[in-house]
Amino acid sequence: MNGPLTPRARPERARPLRIAILTHSTNPRGGVVHALELADALVRLGHEPVVHAPDPRGTGFFRPTLTEVVGVPASPAGPDVAEMVRRRAADYVRHFEVAAHRRFDVWHAQDGISGNALADLKRRGLIDRFARTVHHIDSFRDPRLLALQERAIHAASEHFVVSRLWRDELVQRYGLAPTLVGNGVDTSRYSARPAPEDAALRARLGLGRGPVILSVGGVEARKNTVRLLEAFAQLHAVHPTAQLVIAGGASVLDHHDFRDRFAEAFARSGLPAAAVLETGPLPQVDMPALYRLAHVLAFPSLTEGFGLVVLEAMASGTPCVVSRIAPFTEHLRDDEVAWCNPESPASIANAIGMALGTDFAASLRARGLRAARRHDWEATALAHIPLYRRLAELQHA
Repeated sequence: MNGPLTPRARPERARPLRIAILTHSTNPRGGVVHALELADALVRLGHEPVVHAPDPRGTGFFRPTLTEVVGVPASPAGPDVAEMVRRRAADYVRHFEVAAHRRFDVWHAQDGISGNALADLKRRGLIDRFARTVHHIDSFRDPRLLALQERAIHAASEHFVVSRLWRDELVQRYGLAPTLVGNGVDTSRYSARPAPEDAALRARLGLGRGPVILSVGGVEARKNTVRLLEAFAQLHAVHPTAQLVIAGGASVLDHHDFRDRFAEAFARSGLPAAAVLETGPLPQVDMPALYRLAHVLAFPSLTEGFGLVVLEAMASGTPCVVSRIAPFTEHLRDDEVAWCNPESPASIANAIGMALGTDFAASLRARGLRAARRHDWEATALAHIPLYRRLAELQHA
Protein backbone atom coordinates (compact mmCIF):
# COMPACT_ATOMS: atom_id res chain seq x y z
CA MET A 1 0.00 0.00 0.00
CA ASN A 2 1.25 3.52 -0.77
CA GLY A 3 1.78 5.92 2.13
CA PRO A 4 -1.25 8.06 2.99
CA LEU A 5 -1.52 11.76 2.37
CA THR A 6 -3.18 14.16 4.78
CA PRO A 7 -6.96 14.29 4.16
CA ARG A 8 -8.77 17.59 3.67
CA ALA A 9 -12.17 18.57 5.04
CA ARG A 10 -15.03 16.13 4.41
CA PRO A 11 -18.10 18.16 3.42
CA GLU A 12 -20.48 15.24 2.76
CA ARG A 13 -22.44 14.09 5.82
CA ALA A 14 -24.50 11.12 4.53
CA ARG A 15 -23.56 7.52 5.35
CA PRO A 16 -20.10 6.77 3.96
CA LEU A 17 -19.88 4.21 1.19
CA ARG A 18 -17.22 1.52 0.88
CA ILE A 19 -16.37 1.43 -2.83
CA ALA A 20 -14.19 -1.06 -4.71
CA ILE A 21 -12.62 0.76 -7.66
CA LEU A 22 -10.80 -1.55 -10.06
CA THR A 23 -8.36 -0.43 -12.73
CA HIS A 24 -6.10 -2.26 -15.18
CA SER A 25 -2.62 -1.17 -14.11
CA THR A 26 -0.52 0.60 -11.50
CA ASN A 27 1.11 2.72 -14.25
CA PRO A 28 0.27 6.38 -15.00
CA ARG A 29 -2.24 5.94 -17.83
CA GLY A 30 -5.24 8.26 -18.09
CA GLY A 31 -7.81 5.84 -16.70
CA VAL A 32 -5.55 4.91 -13.79
CA VAL A 33 -4.93 8.58 -12.97
CA HIS A 34 -8.71 9.11 -13.06
CA ALA A 35 -9.29 6.18 -10.68
CA LEU A 36 -6.78 7.41 -8.11
CA GLU A 37 -7.87 11.05 -8.25
CA LEU A 38 -11.54 10.04 -8.03
CA ALA A 39 -10.78 7.85 -5.01
CA ASP A 40 -8.77 10.56 -3.24
CA ALA A 41 -11.63 13.01 -3.78
CA LEU A 42 -14.10 10.45 -2.41
CA VAL A 43 -11.95 10.10 0.71
CA ARG A 44 -12.11 13.86 1.20
CA LEU A 45 -15.89 13.60 0.94
CA GLY A 46 -15.93 11.05 3.75
CA HIS A 47 -16.22 7.79 1.80
CA GLU A 48 -14.07 4.66 1.90
CA PRO A 49 -12.85 3.80 -1.60
CA VAL A 50 -10.20 1.15 -2.21
CA VAL A 51 -8.42 1.19 -5.57
CA HIS A 52 -7.30 -2.21 -6.87
CA ALA A 53 -4.96 -3.05 -9.74
CA PRO A 54 -3.04 -6.08 -10.99
CA ASP A 55 0.51 -5.65 -9.74
CA PRO A 56 2.77 -8.30 -11.30
CA ARG A 57 5.98 -6.71 -9.98
CA GLY A 58 4.63 -5.86 -6.52
CA THR A 59 5.84 -2.26 -6.85
CA GLY A 60 2.56 -0.50 -6.10
CA PHE A 61 1.03 2.53 -7.77
CA PHE A 62 3.06 5.25 -9.43
CA ARG A 63 2.34 7.88 -6.74
CA PRO A 64 1.37 8.12 -3.07
CA THR A 65 -2.36 8.16 -2.42
CA LEU A 66 -4.86 9.36 0.13
CA THR A 67 -7.08 6.38 -0.66
CA GLU A 68 -6.35 2.81 0.36
CA VAL A 69 -4.91 0.77 -2.50
CA VAL A 70 -4.50 -2.96 -3.12
CA GLY A 71 -2.04 -4.53 -5.52
CA VAL A 72 -3.67 -7.73 -6.74
CA PRO A 73 -1.14 -10.56 -7.28
CA ALA A 74 -0.85 -11.10 -11.04
CA SER A 75 0.30 -14.18 -12.92
CA PRO A 76 2.84 -13.96 -15.77
CA ALA A 77 1.39 -12.88 -19.12
CA GLY A 78 2.91 -13.20 -22.59
CA PRO A 79 2.59 -10.93 -25.64
CA ASP A 80 -0.92 -12.12 -26.59
CA VAL A 81 -3.09 -9.20 -25.41
CA ALA A 82 -6.40 -11.09 -25.40
CA GLU A 83 -4.86 -13.83 -23.29
CA MET A 84 -3.36 -11.19 -20.99
CA VAL A 85 -6.83 -9.65 -20.48
CA ARG A 86 -8.22 -13.07 -19.55
CA ARG A 87 -5.34 -13.78 -17.17
CA ARG A 88 -5.62 -10.42 -15.43
CA ALA A 89 -9.40 -10.86 -15.08
CA ALA A 90 -8.78 -14.32 -13.60
CA ASP A 91 -6.22 -12.81 -11.19
CA TYR A 92 -8.90 -10.41 -10.01
CA VAL A 93 -11.44 -13.23 -9.61
CA ARG A 94 -9.02 -15.28 -7.50
CA HIS A 95 -8.49 -12.27 -5.25
CA PHE A 96 -12.20 -11.59 -4.76
CA GLU A 97 -13.13 -15.23 -4.26
CA VAL A 98 -12.00 -14.60 -0.69
CA ALA A 99 -15.11 -13.36 1.11
CA ALA A 100 -13.10 -10.91 3.25
CA HIS A 101 -12.03 -9.14 0.04
CA ARG A 102 -15.64 -8.51 -1.03
CA ARG A 103 -16.85 -6.27 1.80
CA PHE A 104 -17.98 -3.37 -0.38
CA ASP A 105 -21.19 -1.44 -0.96
CA VAL A 106 -20.32 -0.56 -4.57
CA TRP A 107 -18.22 -2.20 -7.30
CA HIS A 108 -16.76 0.05 -10.01
CA ALA A 109 -14.65 -1.07 -13.00
CA GLN A 110 -12.58 1.51 -14.87
CA ASP A 111 -11.68 -0.54 -17.98
CA GLY A 112 -12.14 -3.73 -19.94
CA ILE A 113 -9.87 -5.91 -17.80
CA SER A 114 -11.61 -5.06 -14.53
CA GLY A 115 -14.98 -5.02 -16.30
CA ASN A 116 -14.50 -8.62 -17.40
CA ALA A 117 -13.39 -9.56 -13.89
CA LEU A 118 -16.52 -8.08 -12.34
CA ALA A 119 -18.63 -9.70 -15.08
CA ASP A 120 -17.20 -13.07 -13.98
CA LEU A 121 -17.92 -12.34 -10.31
CA LYS A 122 -21.46 -11.29 -11.20
CA ARG A 123 -22.02 -14.43 -13.32
CA ARG A 124 -20.90 -16.58 -10.39
CA GLY A 125 -23.21 -14.75 -7.97
CA LEU A 126 -20.34 -13.36 -5.87
CA ILE A 127 -21.52 -9.79 -6.51
CA ASP A 128 -24.94 -8.50 -7.57
CA ARG A 129 -24.11 -5.59 -9.85
CA PHE A 130 -21.35 -3.18 -10.81
CA ALA A 131 -20.72 0.15 -12.51
CA ARG A 132 -18.32 0.64 -15.40
CA THR A 133 -16.59 3.81 -16.57
CA VAL A 134 -16.18 3.75 -20.35
CA HIS A 135 -13.34 6.19 -21.00
CA HIS A 136 -13.28 5.30 -24.69
CA ILE A 137 -13.96 2.36 -27.01
CA ASP A 138 -11.08 0.85 -28.99
CA SER A 139 -11.17 -0.44 -32.57
CA PHE A 140 -9.43 -3.77 -32.06
CA ARG A 141 -8.59 -5.97 -35.04
CA ASP A 142 -8.52 -9.07 -32.83
CA PRO A 143 -12.10 -10.43 -32.58
CA ARG A 144 -11.29 -11.86 -29.15
CA LEU A 145 -10.43 -8.40 -27.84
CA LEU A 146 -13.56 -6.95 -29.42
CA ALA A 147 -15.67 -9.61 -27.69
CA LEU A 148 -14.01 -8.93 -24.33
CA GLN A 149 -14.52 -5.18 -24.77
CA GLU A 150 -18.21 -5.68 -25.57
CA ARG A 151 -18.71 -8.01 -22.60
CA ALA A 152 -17.16 -5.52 -20.18
CA ILE A 153 -19.72 -2.93 -21.32
CA HIS A 154 -22.83 -5.12 -21.59
CA ALA A 155 -22.33 -6.89 -18.24
CA ALA A 156 -22.23 -3.65 -16.24
CA SER A 157 -25.39 -2.56 -14.42
CA GLU A 158 -24.63 1.17 -14.73
CA HIS A 159 -22.21 3.25 -16.76
CA PHE A 160 -20.15 6.40 -16.31
CA VAL A 161 -18.47 8.43 -19.06
CA VAL A 162 -16.07 11.38 -18.87
CA SER A 163 -17.21 13.19 -22.04
CA ARG A 164 -20.32 13.83 -24.11
CA LEU A 165 -18.61 12.15 -27.08
CA TRP A 166 -18.63 8.76 -25.36
CA ARG A 167 -21.98 9.35 -23.67
CA ASP A 168 -23.52 9.79 -27.11
CA GLU A 169 -21.65 6.72 -28.40
CA LEU A 170 -23.07 4.54 -25.61
CA VAL A 171 -26.55 5.92 -26.20
CA GLN A 172 -26.47 5.34 -29.97
CA ARG A 173 -24.51 2.08 -30.10
CA TYR A 174 -25.85 0.29 -27.02
CA GLY A 175 -29.03 2.11 -26.01
CA LEU A 176 -27.56 2.89 -22.59
CA ALA A 177 -28.07 5.94 -20.39
CA PRO A 178 -24.60 6.67 -18.95
CA THR A 179 -23.87 9.27 -16.28
CA LEU A 180 -21.50 12.05 -17.38
CA VAL A 181 -18.94 12.74 -14.63
CA GLY A 182 -16.14 14.69 -16.36
CA ASN A 183 -12.55 14.93 -15.17
CA GLY A 184 -10.43 17.17 -13.02
CA VAL A 185 -6.88 18.31 -12.41
CA ASP A 186 -5.03 18.74 -9.14
CA THR A 187 -3.78 22.33 -9.28
CA SER A 188 -1.79 21.84 -6.08
CA ARG A 189 0.28 19.16 -7.83
CA TYR A 190 0.42 20.79 -11.28
CA SER A 191 1.50 24.41 -11.02
CA ALA A 192 3.20 27.04 -13.17
CA ARG A 193 5.47 28.03 -10.29
CA PRO A 194 9.12 27.14 -11.04
CA ALA A 195 10.69 24.65 -8.65
CA PRO A 196 14.25 23.45 -7.97
CA GLU A 197 13.51 20.07 -9.53
CA ASP A 198 12.97 21.74 -12.92
CA ALA A 199 16.69 22.33 -13.48
CA ALA A 200 17.58 18.87 -12.19
CA LEU A 201 15.17 17.21 -14.63
CA ARG A 202 16.47 19.36 -17.51
CA ALA A 203 20.00 18.16 -16.79
CA ARG A 204 18.95 14.54 -16.32
CA LEU A 205 17.11 14.43 -19.65
CA GLY A 206 19.80 16.40 -21.47
CA LEU A 207 17.44 19.10 -22.72
CA GLY A 208 19.03 21.91 -24.74
CA ARG A 209 17.93 25.48 -25.41
CA GLY A 210 14.85 24.25 -27.22
CA PRO A 211 12.14 24.99 -27.99
CA VAL A 212 11.02 21.78 -26.27
CA ILE A 213 7.92 20.20 -27.80
CA LEU A 214 6.39 17.69 -25.40
CA SER A 215 4.25 14.67 -26.29
CA VAL A 216 2.80 12.51 -23.51
CA GLY A 217 1.55 8.95 -23.92
CA GLY A 218 4.36 7.22 -25.80
CA VAL A 219 4.47 6.07 -29.43
CA GLU A 220 0.94 4.91 -30.25
CA ALA A 221 -1.41 5.11 -33.21
CA ARG A 222 -4.09 6.70 -31.03
CA LYS A 223 -1.63 9.42 -30.02
CA ASN A 224 -0.87 10.12 -33.72
CA THR A 225 2.87 10.04 -33.05
CA VAL A 226 3.98 9.48 -36.66
CA ARG A 227 2.18 12.59 -37.93
CA LEU A 228 3.51 14.52 -34.94
CA LEU A 229 7.03 13.44 -35.90
CA GLU A 230 6.45 14.58 -39.47
CA ALA A 231 5.14 17.92 -38.16
CA PHE A 232 8.15 18.27 -35.89
CA ALA A 233 10.50 17.67 -38.84
CA GLN A 234 8.90 20.68 -40.57
CA LEU A 235 9.27 22.76 -37.41
CA HIS A 236 12.89 21.63 -36.93
CA ALA A 237 13.80 23.12 -40.31
CA VAL A 238 12.86 26.53 -38.86
CA HIS A 239 14.03 25.87 -35.28
CA PRO A 240 17.17 23.70 -35.62
CA THR A 241 17.69 23.48 -31.83
CA ALA A 242 14.14 22.23 -31.19
CA GLN A 243 13.65 18.92 -29.39
CA LEU A 244 10.66 16.60 -29.43
CA VAL A 245 10.30 14.85 -26.07
CA ILE A 246 7.99 11.80 -26.07
CA ALA A 247 7.19 10.85 -22.49
CA GLY A 248 5.29 7.88 -21.10
CA GLY A 249 4.13 4.81 -22.93
CA ALA A 250 3.34 2.29 -20.17
CA SER A 251 0.49 0.54 -22.00
CA VAL A 252 -0.93 -2.96 -21.63
CA LEU A 253 -1.59 -3.05 -25.40
CA ASP A 254 0.89 -4.13 -28.07
CA HIS A 255 2.08 -1.15 -30.15
CA HIS A 256 4.93 -3.01 -31.88
CA ASP A 257 3.66 -2.48 -35.46
CA PHE A 258 3.13 1.23 -34.94
CA ARG A 259 6.54 1.62 -33.35
CA ASP A 260 8.03 0.10 -36.52
CA ARG A 261 6.17 2.73 -38.56
CA PHE A 262 7.52 5.44 -36.26
CA ALA A 263 11.10 4.17 -36.68
CA GLU A 264 10.69 4.20 -40.46
CA ALA A 265 9.28 7.74 -40.35
CA PHE A 266 12.21 8.89 -38.22
CA ALA A 267 14.70 7.36 -40.66
CA ARG A 268 13.01 9.24 -43.53
CA SER A 269 12.84 12.53 -41.62
CA GLY A 270 16.55 13.33 -41.68
CA LEU A 271 16.31 14.57 -38.09
CA PRO A 272 19.44 14.25 -35.95
CA ALA A 273 19.23 11.63 -33.23
CA ALA A 274 19.40 14.27 -30.47
CA ALA A 275 16.30 16.04 -31.80
CA VAL A 276 13.90 13.33 -30.57
CA LEU A 277 14.00 11.97 -27.04
CA GLU A 278 11.86 9.07 -25.82
CA THR A 279 11.90 9.05 -22.04
CA GLY A 280 9.70 6.00 -21.51
CA PRO A 281 7.55 6.02 -18.36
CA LEU A 282 8.70 8.68 -15.90
CA PRO A 283 8.08 8.89 -12.16
CA GLN A 284 4.91 10.89 -11.63
CA VAL A 285 6.81 13.31 -9.41
CA ASP A 286 8.73 14.42 -12.56
CA MET A 287 5.66 15.32 -14.62
CA PRO A 288 4.93 18.83 -13.24
CA ALA A 289 8.55 19.82 -13.90
CA LEU A 290 8.47 18.27 -17.37
CA TYR A 291 5.37 20.27 -18.30
CA ARG A 292 7.03 23.46 -17.07
CA LEU A 293 10.19 22.72 -19.08
CA ALA A 294 8.17 22.30 -22.27
CA HIS A 295 7.51 25.30 -24.49
CA VAL A 296 4.48 23.54 -25.99
CA LEU A 297 2.49 20.39 -25.30
CA ALA A 298 1.66 18.81 -28.67
CA PHE A 299 -1.36 16.54 -28.29
CA PRO A 300 -2.80 15.87 -31.77
CA SER A 301 -4.58 12.66 -30.72
CA LEU A 302 -6.95 10.85 -33.03
CA THR A 303 -9.06 9.38 -30.21
CA GLU A 304 -9.28 10.24 -26.52
CA GLY A 305 -11.66 9.61 -23.69
CA PHE A 306 -11.04 13.11 -22.37
CA GLY A 307 -7.37 14.08 -22.57
CA LEU A 308 -6.28 14.63 -18.96
CA VAL A 309 -2.76 15.43 -20.14
CA VAL A 310 -3.98 18.73 -21.60
CA LEU A 311 -5.44 19.87 -18.27
CA GLU A 312 -2.22 18.93 -16.48
CA ALA A 313 -0.16 20.94 -18.97
CA MET A 314 -2.52 23.91 -18.73
CA ALA A 315 -2.32 23.88 -14.93
CA SER A 316 1.49 23.92 -15.34
CA GLY A 317 1.37 27.03 -17.53
CA THR A 318 2.26 25.22 -20.78
CA PRO A 319 0.62 26.27 -24.07
CA CYS A 320 -1.16 23.37 -25.75
CA VAL A 321 -1.70 22.22 -29.33
CA VAL A 322 -4.79 20.03 -29.50
CA SER A 323 -6.83 18.24 -32.18
CA ARG A 324 -9.98 20.11 -33.15
CA ILE A 325 -12.18 17.09 -32.42
CA ALA A 326 -14.42 15.91 -29.61
CA PRO A 327 -13.92 15.47 -26.71
CA PHE A 328 -11.47 18.41 -26.67
CA THR A 329 -14.00 20.71 -28.31
CA GLU A 330 -16.46 19.93 -25.49
CA HIS A 331 -14.42 21.23 -22.58
CA LEU A 332 -11.88 23.61 -24.16
CA ARG A 333 -12.81 27.02 -25.52
CA ASP A 334 -11.72 28.30 -28.90
CA ASP A 335 -9.10 30.69 -27.49
CA GLU A 336 -7.59 28.37 -24.85
CA VAL A 337 -5.43 26.16 -27.12
CA ALA A 338 -3.87 26.20 -30.58
CA TRP A 339 -6.14 23.90 -32.59
CA CYS A 340 -4.93 21.59 -35.34
CA ASN A 341 -6.25 19.08 -37.85
CA PRO A 342 -4.75 15.82 -36.54
CA GLU A 343 -4.81 14.26 -40.04
CA SER A 344 -2.45 16.94 -41.38
CA PRO A 345 1.23 17.19 -40.32
CA ALA A 346 1.31 20.69 -41.84
CA SER A 347 -1.60 21.78 -39.64
CA ILE A 348 0.08 20.32 -36.55
CA ALA A 349 3.34 22.08 -37.44
CA ASN A 350 1.56 25.40 -38.02
CA ALA A 351 -0.25 25.16 -34.69
CA ILE A 352 2.99 24.43 -32.84
CA GLY A 353 4.66 27.36 -34.60
CA MET A 354 1.82 29.66 -33.57
CA ALA A 355 1.96 28.44 -29.96
CA LEU A 356 5.66 29.28 -29.87
CA GLY A 357 4.96 32.92 -30.73
CA THR A 358 5.69 35.14 -27.74
CA ASP A 359 2.37 36.99 -27.50
CA PHE A 360 0.18 34.01 -28.39
CA ALA A 361 2.07 31.78 -25.96
CA ALA A 362 1.49 34.27 -23.13
CA SER A 363 -2.21 34.38 -23.98
CA LEU A 364 -2.47 30.58 -24.05
CA ARG A 365 -0.69 30.31 -20.70
CA ALA A 366 -3.09 32.72 -19.00
CA ARG A 367 -6.20 31.16 -20.52
CA GLY A 368 -4.94 27.65 -19.88
CA LEU A 369 -4.53 28.35 -16.17
CA ARG A 370 -8.13 29.58 -16.04
CA ALA A 371 -9.33 26.50 -17.95
CA ALA A 372 -7.58 24.15 -15.52
CA ARG A 373 -9.33 25.81 -12.59
CA ARG A 374 -12.72 24.92 -14.14
CA HIS A 375 -12.06 21.20 -13.70
CA ASP A 376 -12.20 20.01 -10.11
CA TRP A 377 -11.89 16.44 -8.85
CA GLU A 378 -14.37 17.04 -6.04
CA ALA A 379 -17.05 17.92 -8.60
CA THR A 380 -16.17 14.74 -10.51
CA ALA A 381 -16.48 12.66 -7.33
CA LEU A 382 -19.81 14.26 -6.38
CA ALA A 383 -21.18 13.38 -9.84
CA HIS A 384 -20.63 9.68 -9.00
CA ILE A 385 -22.46 9.71 -5.66
CA PRO A 386 -26.15 9.46 -6.70
CA LEU A 387 -25.51 6.37 -8.84
CA TYR A 388 -23.23 4.89 -6.18
CA ARG A 389 -26.00 5.26 -3.60
CA ARG A 390 -28.53 3.62 -5.90
CA LEU A 391 -26.20 0.69 -6.48
CA ALA A 392 -25.54 0.36 -2.75
CA GLU A 393 -29.26 0.33 -1.95
CA LEU A 394 -29.86 -2.39 -4.54
CA GLN A 395 -26.83 -4.34 -3.33
CA HIS A 396 -28.23 -4.51 0.20
CA ALA A 397 -31.91 -4.92 -0.73
